[in-house]
Amino acid sequence: MTEIHVSSSVLQWALQRSGRASKIQYKFPKITEWLEGKSYPTMRQLEALANATLTPLGYFFLPEPPEERLPIPYFRTLGGEGTLRPSPELLETVHMMKRRQAWMREYLVEQGHEPLPFVGSAKSTDDPREVAREIRATLGLREGWASGQRTWTAALRMLQNSAEDIGIILVVNGVVGNNTHHRLDVAEFRGFVLVDEYAPLIFINGADGKAAQMFTLAHELAHVWLGNSAAFDLRELQPAADRNEQACNQVAAEFLVPADDLYRIWPLVRADPDRFQQVARLFKVSELAAARRALDLGLIPRDEFREFYQTYQERQNVSIVRPNEGGDFYAMQNLRVGRRFAEAVVRAVKEGRLLYREAYQLTGLYGKAFARYAQLVSSGEMPQL
Repeated sequence: MTEIHVSSSVLQWALQRSGRASKIQYKFPKITEWLEGKSYPTMRQLEALANATLTPLGYFFLPEPPEERLPIPYFRTLGGEGTLRPSPELLETVHMMKRRQAWMREYLVEQGHEPLPFVGSAKSTDDPREVAREIRATLGLREGWASGQRTWTAALRMLQNSAEDIGIILVVNGVVGNNTHHRLDVAEFRGFVLVDEYAPLIFINGADGKAAQMFTLAHELAHVWLGNSAAFDLRELQPAADRNEQACNQVAAEFLVPADDLYRIWPLVRADPDRFQQVARLFKVSELAAARRALDLGLIPRDEFREFYQTYQERQNVSIVRPNEGGDFYAMQNLRVGRRFAEAVVRAVKEGRLLYREAYQLTGLYGKAFARYAQLVSSGEMPQL
């Protein structure tokens, strides 16, 4: 079979970029020969290597490694660690979502939809309380909506459904597409937003806990209102040193834990050793979000927050969160593909506006799996996780 000449520097770059060099070298025993130029991979081997390293196939035909950048601002709460290169998992996920968004925008425009009025309707200098109220009203949520839900999962689902109902594409996933060998790292990013006046897209890292996902989603909704795309990690729930990021965090905090409500209940829980747990249970946020909100409102000193945070981190390290891979496969796809996006794709296929092979590429579902998923989407009988 014909061998493909690949630059050794590009091969070495792809290995290092993947962060899985040892596993890949085990899977491709001839890769040392390829690196030394003694032999070269066939096209089939190169395609397999591209898949294993999450490297676009075309990069292997370049003479030198490309300089990769995220197509959106990337804000990290670094704490002195310096600038970090985005992982191939994050890069692939962002590009995958941009392809979906581009198709959705074109479809909606062709269907005669109007731009969504709330996208970019706020400014970073606006009062966070007013922006939070506007978001809540647009979503159709009453005050105290989260406290009326029995569990964090129920509250999160309610917020997710409300976001999709007003025209936001929402995707929750802890892996790249359906590839469970490529997990998304919460330490790298909790989520990102691709703002568009027709098809705003919110991506939540599903490897995170449900309570943490709640704050991420609120932060991302604020981004949609401010009209700014971004990826972020929100370490300690602190935003990066950016005015828009800080404004989004303030709006998210007010949206989930309104200051007036916390001021009212704080005297009742202040002396309780489990006060942060009680606040978290009431507002359906994480204990960290509850403690952070108390700190920001001046209800606890910084030393107390630091002591709590250290204990909280120790507990988190004991029980590491993994992507939720249990439950019904098709219910999981409704999160990984996004209900609103899936409905549009299935409708376009039925109308003859989209070829099946294009639908397969957009959703990551093929053949019988796509057919069954489309049937469940159309019938409204999608099982729940």
